[in-house]
Amino acid sequence: MILQRNILLLGMILALSSGLTGCTLGPDYQRPEVQVPTAFREEAPWKDAVPADVLDKGAWWRIYGDPVLDGLQDRALSANQNLKAAIARVDQARAAARITESTLYPRLDLDPSGQRSRSSADLSGGQAVTMTTLRMPLDLSYEIDLWGRVRRSVESSTAQYEASQAEMQNVLLTLQADLTRNYFNMRSLDAQLDLLRRTIELRNRNLQLVTSLFNNGQVGRLEVAQAETELANAQADTAALKRRRAAAEHALAVLVGEPVANFILPLPPPNLDVRPPQIAAGLPSSLLERRPDIAAAERRMIAANARIGMAEAAFFPAVNLTGSAGYASEELSRLFQWDNRTWSLGPFISLPVFDAGRNRAQLTQTEAAWQEAVASYRQQVLVAFREVEDALSDLRILAEQMEAQQRALKAARQAAELSGKRYRAGMVSYLEVVVSERTALVTELLANQVLEQHFQASVSLVKALGGGWQDPGTTTPK
Repeated sequence: MILQRNILLLGMILALSSGLTGCTLGPDYQRPEVQVPTAFREEAPWKDAVPADVLDKGAWWRIYGDPVLDGLQDRALSANQNLKAAIARVDQARAAARITESTLYPRLDLDPSGQRSRSSADLSGGQAVTMTTLRMPLDLSYEIDLWGRVRRSVESSTAQYEASQAEMQNVLLTLQADLTRNYFNMRSLDAQLDLLRRTIELRNRNLQLVTSLFNNGQVGRLEVAQAETELANAQADTAALKRRRAAAEHALAVLVGEPVANFILPLPPPNLDVRPPQIAAGLPSSLLERRPDIAAAERRMIAANARIGMAEAAFFPAVNLTGSAGYASEELSRLFQWDNRTWSLGPFISLPVFDAGRNRAQLTQTEAAWQEAVASYRQQVLVAFREVEDALSDLRILAEQMEAQQRALKAARQAAELSGKRYRAGMVSYLEVVVSERTALVTELLANQVLEQHFQASVSLVKALGGGWQDPGTTTPK
């Protein structure tokens, strides 16, 4: 019975406080205008879609059809430390949003206390008094949100939480793109090493041929030295590529969150003779909904906008409702008797009178922070469009370069083959063979590098388009 009455009393207090909430100061958020082009400058097969529409749950790297790359992405998702740190930041922001949200509701604390004291005889009228005081109060405190300060603070913290979610998705997208780029770099280096291995085998045979001709007196020592030089150059180039390949493998190990010494990478055949897939870029207007970094920038704008309302509310009185209900007695056996009940209820009002310009400065600060957030958002949008245009132009120009490079490679191989035949027939010096084979090697290495750059540009385009990420919208922290 006693418990029910206390609950009824507290319920009345809560009903009273909830009915006292008033207006919400500060501007309501509206997305600022940004300049969005109607189409990208580069010609491409546009479509109004997001990359996730054609990929497996946002696993955009699957368009390359490489199971080794798929396995690396899975390993990175479970072990990359930067990603784990970003996820932890989301958890922190979620908890902070829940803490702020709790201020929307009254706080109840059970504060039992006991005290035994003895007063002085002089102070108590000539006779010392010893007494025991036992208390069992349930204390209430609640800010009546007349001006929306608490609601704006919840709006700000929720937006910060959503920004951390988008930032985590951006970390994930960056990780996926960096891993894919490093993987294709390693594939390209393996292809170049395989080419140099075959070149060394050829130049070994050439050296044996030239040495045999020298021993028979058919050529001079100069041609032997030229053959030895070309063989040594190819071996030196191989060593340099091996160093770069080792660094690329070490970078992959860090990206998947594994020690370099423990990293094992099952690679496919070294040749990289596949072509990057075609990627539909979509309409420019949809880019604002695709990229997690733009979503994060907008959430930060929402948070900055809400803080303006919080600063404006500081100019008005703050009303806090405090209350207490419980029991007090000198003896534990009589503590919960109905006649020993106690209660109190009353508002506490704080009205700013003089603050030496503090509130005005805080409002100016929050308005400037909003302007900064708007500028950062617009800048991020400009960067996003530039990155898409960069990737699109890279893909177009690299496709032209690949076509020209393949023609040059075909001609260089024919020239090297003809030079070898002419030398064996005694028609030309070995210098012509050296020059033609060196040209063929350099041309094929360049063709391989251009192909890798095409892969890298396709990865850059997918990342610039936001990968498979989609804006989850407004969420409630849990």
